[in-house]
Amino acid sequence: MLSAQDLALDYRSGGSVAHAVDTVSLAVERGSFVGLIGPSGSGKSSLMYLLSGLKRPNRGAVSFEDRDYASLSGAGLMRLRRHRFGFVFQQHFLVNYLSAVENVMVGAVKRNHDTAAYAQELLRRVGLGDKLQKRPYQLSIGERQRVAVARALVHRPAVVFADEPTASLDQATGHEVVNLLADYRRTGGGSLLVVTHDPAMLTGADRVLQMRDGRIAA
Repeated sequence: MLSAQDLALDYRSGGSVAHAVDTVSLAVERGSFVGLIGPSGSGKSSLMYLLSGLKRPNRGAVSFEDRDYASLSGAGLMRLRRHRFGFVFQQHFLVNYLSAVENVMVGAVKRNHDTAAYAQELLRRVGLGDKLQKRPYQLSIGERQRVAVARALVHRPAVVFADEPTASLDQATGHEVVNLLADYRRTGGGSLLVVTHDPAMLTGADRVLQMRDGRIAA
């Protein structure tokens, strides 16, 4: 469903070039859970940005459902991300003056009664059914991240990209967040790509790819 061929992303500083991603090829099957692991600076987040269309590669190709990203305009890539992808980051990026359910609705493509009902259902699934109207500052860090997970899932994405989603959480809450994402993979049929430095967060993955110096090492 999602594939990359010989991807490369370079950063230039003065006369030097840093290869954030260096000739990487991979495929993500529909409904699979793929983990990207490696130390800081290994290129795992940069690879995720390329696969999700948040950055364009210097070389190589990425395609989703046989659509090459190079054939899409900036607006076309934005529509693809908006309609087909979900994102969870290390920071929750919630809007402080909106309630939990309103924050989830921010991620919806269509905002109607059915979507609102689904947003509430997602919050109940993540254990926040009694906090639908709470503002982010009234929630714990773990609860905020669960709202962010619900927001990423509300439009039923084909792929969820999670970049260090548990880095600011304790071990137990981190497992809870990853399990919520993995549960969507099982029940909603979406694929899951998780970037992390913590191998304990990838115990349920179908594949774990180790990155080092911009390349997939194992």
